[in-house]
Amino acid sequence: MGLNIKRYRTSHQLSQAQLAEKLNVSVNFLCNIENGKKWFSPQTMVKFASALNIEPYELFKSAEALPPDVSTILNKYTDEALQAVTQTLNQIRSSYLGQTETPSNG
Repeated sequence: MGLNIKRYRTSHQLSQAQLAEKLNVSVNFLCNIENGKKWFSPQTMVKFASALNIEPYELFKSAEALPPDVSTILNKYTDEALQAVTQTLNQIRSSYLGQTETPSNG
């Protein structure tokens, strides 16, 4: 996941200092995450996704950033399971960011 964060950060032409400032975290913390030395909470994951203008699931999806065994496991998920995970992560993000969504009745 750290490699994905770095990839998205650099594709948005953000330095570590700029992204750390947007997230209100230290550059050292961000560096440790990008290097796989630290892990973070789901709430922080949502903050990263929001700051990078991506969906939270995108932090998981790059095959080159994942060990082969994890990539194989993720590839076995059905579209329905991926949609359920995306919906859950979106609900976490909405809740964390103080947004409210009207639940669908379907």
